[in-house]
Amino acid sequence: MKALLLSWSGGKDSALALAEARRQGLRIEGLLTTVTLPQRRVTMHGVREELLWAQAWSLGLPLYAVYMPQGADNETYQRLMGQKVQELKSLGLRGHIFGDTLLEDVRAYREKLLGSVGCQAYFPLWKKESRELQEEFYRNGWQAKVAVVDTRRLDPSWLGREVDEAFFRDLPAHVDPLGENGEYHTFVWDGPLFSYPIDVYVGEEVEKGFLTYLDLLPAGAKRGEGHGLQTSGRHQ
Repeated sequence: MKALLLSWSGGKDSALALAEARRQGLRIEGLLTTVTLPQRRVTMHGVREELLWAQAWSLGLPLYAVYMPQGADNETYQRLMGQKVQELKSLGLRGHIFGDTLLEDVRAYREKLLGSVGCQAYFPLWKKESRELQEEFYRNGWQAKVAVVDTRRLDPSWLGREVDEAFFRDLPAHVDPLGENGEYHTFVWDGPLFSYPIDVYVGEEVEKGFLTYLDLLPAGAKRGEGHGLQTSGRHQ
């Protein structure tokens, strides 16, 4: 059986993909994420890097980070990601798992990028119904907070909300229930695969163009501490 990494953003899609991949018997050897420098924030989600490490420790999986300069273009992304994949191949890793469900162009991009370095892409959630996945999320005991909203589609008042049954029920009709069009992103702080919950506190809201981020603070951090909220543009 091939040893695989799971693309990990720290949000609900990653958690659902991890659970489904394990159910399918895929051999997951670690988590792979992209982190923007110098802020050390998760690309797109804006979550502090230390919170991802906390998730990895609770899940009992190694975390491998690809560090991207702020504002990295696609060429830079492909070069740095390709280098990391080649490095991990030398450790015996032969494929990567993603939590995408319906965006054909994103899937094609991932397959092309991995294929160019001799690796395979897996999509355990592909074409699953949004309603089925959202029910699976809260019924199986996953716990998450909204960390980012696209204010063109969702009001900033949704930041910090718990992703539970009431959350999905209250979402506006024009918003994809799982945020597949980038309407919102989340941070998972507990769930059935976690050994223990992640202590996380609500910090400041930061506007960056159409996106508004909620600075989630790890245990022991103080409001205003840490790095500025900046991300590079590649969707993970």
